[in-house]
Amino acid sequence: MQRVKQGVELELPTNKDSAEYAARVLRDVSEVVDLNRGRAGALIRVLQQSQERVGYLPPEVLTAISRVMKVPISEVNGVVSFYNFFTTVPRGKYVLQVCLGTACYVRGGQRILDVLKKEYRLEPGDTTPDGMLSLDTVRCLGACALSPVVTLNGQVYRRVKPTSVKELVSRCK
Repeated sequence: MQRVKQGVELELPTNKDSAEYAARVLRDVSEVVDLNRGRAGALIRVLQQSQERVGYLPPEVLTAISRVMKVPISEVNGVVSFYNFFTTVPRGKYVLQVCLGTACYVRGGQRILDVLKKEYRLEPGDTTPDGMLSLDTVRCLGACALSPVVTLNGQVYRRVKPTSVKELVSRCK
């Protein structure tokens, strides 16, 4: 089974080739869609809730959302690719985001990213082999006065220095 968080679980069996797998994905996505039917921004809500339950949005889930909501798959994929909080690949238990917006970049955001690349051999979009840490870059977190800014599972860390990256990563255990 895939990792799940809360609420209605999308219980994806590990054997993705089975008819049981397809039926379960369709049933679970239908349940999430029903919870959001008639609400503004339903597609985004369904994608968010599906990702919360599975941990990411595999092709099977995107196809099921398209079918159940009667939305073209191109529209579903367009929304997923537009918003950086959606991911189509499994993520680590901890997600580290380095802001590279103008203020953060000027004040050392790139140096923070360079440390993560060198010390942990992580590129943006990568996850460590043990599945503990994923690295992403973002263009702005809206905390320019506190730059450079890094988030760890949504928690904002301000005025991060390249020398404090190891301490930050040590929290991921």
